[in-house]
Amino acid sequence: MPYELKGRNVLVTGGSAGLGEIICHTFASAGANIAINYFNRASVAEKVSQECAEKYGVKSVIIKADMTSTTDSLRCVSEAIEKLGGLDIVIANAGWTRFSNFADLDALSEEEWDRCWAANVKVPHALLKAAKPTFDANPEGGVFITTGSIAGNSQAGSSMAYAVTKAAQIQLIKCLATTQGPKIRVNTVLPGLLLTEWGLRYSEEVIDATKKRAPLQHETFLQDCADAFVMLARNTSMTGMKVQVDAGLNVQGN
Repeated sequence: MPYELKGRNVLVTGGSAGLGEIICHTFASAGANIAINYFNRASVAEKVSQECAEKYGVKSVIIKADMTSTTDSLRCVSEAIEKLGGLDIVIANAGWTRFSNFADLDALSEEEWDRCWAANVKVPHALLKAAKPTFDANPEGGVFITTGSIAGNSQAGSSMAYAVTKAAQIQLIKCLATTQGPKIRVNTVLPGLLLTEWGLRYSEEVIDATKKRAPLQHETFLQDCADAFVMLARNTSMTGMKVQVDAGLNVQGN
């Protein structure tokens, strides 16, 4: 049976810009209340929150928290439950990387490797752990979806640390899905090239070449990607799945 989104309470980490902003609008347009996590740009988060509330008539709040910190991530879930009056869906969209040369083994410091691991593996684990008691208590359980990356299925991307930790995140999703059912569904969406603030840090030459490599000859459209999160949230027969939305850029990784 499809999972009705109207009236659900949704936490979106990294929800103030880029894909996260589109995810917030997409869930709000389906009638869901939204908790928008941000880290350092309150005015941007406030704008997204106001737009969701005014345009769709839903409850919308903002929560400041650092999604490279497990302590902050636990607090973020608690605040979302308190401010929304419950929690049904967590979208672990925030991540971290630093653009660097894959071939340079000294490109990232040990501290940066640790930060990537924290943001892309430890924090998603902590978010679900924090939400689990509420999800288990909900009559219809809960939904947990991460923003992965085709970097986790390939040997390319913004940095080696990002690719490695996104691969680990895929395994994490499978392990969580296997162990946390039947009340909690756990899935991930793997985007290709997203022309967000982060994606536009690639050079114009890299962006053009990446589009040409994709069979569909374009980047991953943000709304197409956000729609995959809604599909997974509604589909009560999918768990432990990775849904790749990448214009065919990494077909072999499906």
